[in-house]
Amino acid sequence: MLSDVQYRMFRDWIAERCGLWFAPDSRFVLERRLARRVRELDVGSFSAYFYQLRSSATDDGEIGLLIDELTTNETYFLRERAQLNALVSEILPEWVERRRRHGGPVSIWSAGCSSGEEPYSVVMLAREAGFEPGKHFRVYASDVSRRVLQTARRGVYRAHAFRETEERLRQKHFVEKDGGWRISDEIKRHVVFTRANLVDSTKSWVLGAMDVILCRNVIMYFDTPTRRRVVQSFADKLNAGGYLLLGHAESLIQVSNAFELRHLRSDLVYRKPLPGAELADPWHAAARAAITLDDEEARP
Repeated sequence: MLSDVQYRMFRDWIAERCGLWFAPDSRFVLERRLARRVRELDVGSFSAYFYQLRSSATDDGEIGLLIDELTTNETYFLRERAQLNALVSEILPEWVERRRRHGGPVSIWSAGCSSGEEPYSVVMLAREAGFEPGKHFRVYASDVSRRVLQTARRGVYRAHAFRETEERLRQKHFVEKDGGWRISDEIKRHVVFTRANLVDSTKSWVLGAMDVILCRNVIMYFDTPTRRRVVQSFADKLNAGGYLLLGHAESLIQVSNAFELRHLRSDLVYRKPLPGAELADPWHAAARAAITLDDEEARP
């Protein structure tokens, strides 16, 4: 059984290493997942396992396996569809027009992409709306877990991943394979996957500046200081006027004042203000609304 001292020791180390925060009400979940690794490695105790982890300098090896064990990867295609509609019908046209004047495609980053459904959904819907990948936009996707990135790169999904997907879209953009559905190459080849730890912003320069960042249902698993640090790194990485899309259960209240809350036709999103623009107080705006890095390309 995990002692109080061991619980705090693992909790704080994990939060510092990858941002995940296991509050007291999640202690049992943490203990159960740690115990699984202790048994599989046959190291004898939680303390011995902790010191093994502390002796590792990188996220390779056991640390990477533990991160795979700890992360929550519940997702599916077209999740929170209204927000994706806002992206392809309002945000993307705005930025395509801006890029027409300044050059280059719109850069979109799916941060915390899990097994790939989100970035593939973006490419799929953007193509449906008439935008051409490579010419009008590019999609980058990252996650801290190697295991889910392998699934994303493979691009084969079971039926539960399509619970919000129209049959027409599944038939058009997927082919049946190995008892599941494989994303078509015309969608797959337009997402570049890479491993990234959002807590470690020192290497995020590899992706370059972004116009849109989706980080949906990710920061809810961080403690408040980590949320502030990660959101600030997003603000630093976004071009002026760039958009940050969070999950519907997430907000920037008490987290950041670097963004303004925008009311689009389809949904509410955050935007980094343009130079000289007066930044609205996100506390009041929300009230009014009532509501490390491995540089790897996607594999075919």
